[in-house]
Amino acid sequence: MFQGKVWWVTGASSGIGAAIARALAARGASLILSGRNEAALAMVAKVTDDRSLILPFEATDFERIDEITDRAWQWARERSEGIYGLVNNAGISQRSLAVETKFAVYQRIVAVDLLAPIALTQALLPRMVAAGAGQIVAISSVAGIVGSPMRSAYSAAKHGLIGYHDAVRAETAHLGINVLVVAPGSVRTNVSKNALGADAQARGVSDDVIDQGIDPAEATGRILDAVVSGERELVLAEGLEAEITRMRRAEPNALFDLMAKLVSSGYAKRFENE
Repeated sequence: MFQGKVWWVTGASSGIGAAIARALAARGASLILSGRNEAALAMVAKVTDDRSLILPFEATDFERIDEITDRAWQWARERSEGIYGLVNNAGISQRSLAVETKFAVYQRIVAVDLLAPIALTQALLPRMVAAGAGQIVAISSVAGIVGSPMRSAYSAAKHGLIGYHDAVRAETAHLGINVLVVAPGSVRTNVSKNALGADAQARGVSDDVIDQGIDPAEATGRILDAVVSGERELVLAEGLEAEITRMRRAEPNALFDLMAKLVSSGYAKRFENE
């Protein structure tokens, strides 16, 4: 599953993606590391003992996806039977009220967080199926289960990511493909700092909830443990974030009331002051 296998990780230059890449390398995997920051990818690659391919590309460069996948598969075939694992991790978040948000924010986030992983998976999936085995890990979010205030575009994309991967799981389980969807809550990364505001510009600051979130190394350990145990969904959240995911499925009306009350009591103002 890890030792001697090739795994492709997107968004591997920082945060959860970098942590997953390091953990996979520690378990003996060879890595294809993708993202936009080539220098940061090179830093992550240092832990792999030359068992990595740095393959930077813009996630939404859809016209090049087949070409990029061909290159990745060829490199993997030189080392193994092909690409065994795909981690769809690259993404961008949001912090703005829908009523104030430019449509460009929706276009960008849906393209990066939903269409890009779909495009990459569609290019790679037939080869994984032909190989007879493989593992896909999709990093969604608690916001992909719960429609979260200040994250309407992000929630839309991450909900779609869950739906797509659930369907792929159903279609390919009998063909040897395992699919794990991960819904993290707050993890200590730059997700909030890099989130888009209403004007489609990066926010530039983090927030307390993220800064006090789960350590990326701990999150990664739980993700890889879930892969080993064959889990199909992992809610990687604690406290209120774990509770609201439970409420969305068991007590939706109570959750809707809670979220509306949260906003009416000044939730959005907190982000303006940070």
